[in-house]
Amino acid sequence: MDPPYFGRHLYRFNFSESDFVGLEKRLHGLKGKFVLSLNDLAQVRSLFHKFNICEVRMAYSAQQKVGRRYDELLITNFET
Repeated sequence: MDPPYFGRHLYRFNFSESDFVGLEKRLHGLKGKFVLSLNDLAQVRSLFHKFNICEVRMAYSAQQKVGRRYDELLITNFET
């Protein structure tokens, strides 16, 4: 899953903090596996702390400064 970034207003439809709380609750009831990517923030780590969290550094193709890397989290309900 690739929802809007936490705390960023970059999209036509952004998530509020309560939307992320609802997403976290729904993911606990999921019977299948998931991979969720989000920006690396303390609030995200705290909210999704019951899941597996893997840190990654990403270079985005749509960016103003070429080569800059950004920290993201891959959050899963299974061991990677």
